[in-house]
Amino acid sequence: MSTEPRINDRIRVPEVRLVGPSGEQVGIVPLAKALELAQEYDLDLVEVAATARPPVCKLMDYGKFKYESAMKAREARKNQAHTVIKEMKLRPKIDPHDYDTKKGHVVRFLKQGDKVKITIMFRGREQSRPELGFRLLQRLASDVEDLGFVESSAKQDGRNMIMVLGPHKKKTEAMAEARALADARKAERQGRNIGSADADAADDDAALEAENAALEAEADEVEDTEVEADEAAAEETAEVEQPAETAQDA
Repeated sequence: MSTEPRINDRIRVPEVRLVGPSGEQVGIVPLAKALELAQEYDLDLVEVAATARPPVCKLMDYGKFKYESAMKAREARKNQAHTVIKEMKLRPKIDPHDYDTKKGHVVRFLKQGDKVKITIMFRGREQSRPELGFRLLQRLASDVEDLGFVESSAKQDGRNMIMVLGPHKKKTEAMAEARALADARKAERQGRNIGSADADAADDDAALEAENAALEAEADEVEDTEVEADEAAAEETAEVEQPAETAQDA
């Protein structure tokens, strides 16, 4: 069966209790009148309480209502915190470097708000030395006590010894901090990009100013050359005209 409410012509009752677009109570009206009001407001008549007598209907934009409801449900799922149990396996005689690597993973899981199941695997004669595994688990719990606590103490399970660490921080808090850190890094990257763009723009402006100054200097030089050429031409003309006048006088 469909879980969506009945709307408009799908409503099959003689009268409804009508709620207006802003939530105001219109009262009990015939279905035809309610549909007429829906057309007048260019909205949908939506049955919001089908079991009431008479059914309660509201005037609304049903498409917009469905979209907003879907977005709210999506946001709610996004903020849900699912408790996850991670598992980390170690050997009783683990190498110091390997221990540091495994501990780093445990630290990361606890920071994310997840529980961590630590499993010590015994092989061969190691099964006769359970104290090795116990001391290793105690050491690990001590190293990460700032981030987690021993939720389930070490216990033997066949060839393995198991301990569960729980985070001090809730999953929702860890998710919120991770999102805040990601937003801060994104803002920092955007700030660097804007600063780089401003620097490039300043360099371009400086280069443009230098180019304009060079063009102006070149134009001034050309103008000075033309003036000098005009003056030289005028002097030559004067020299040529003066001897002509002297010859005429003679």
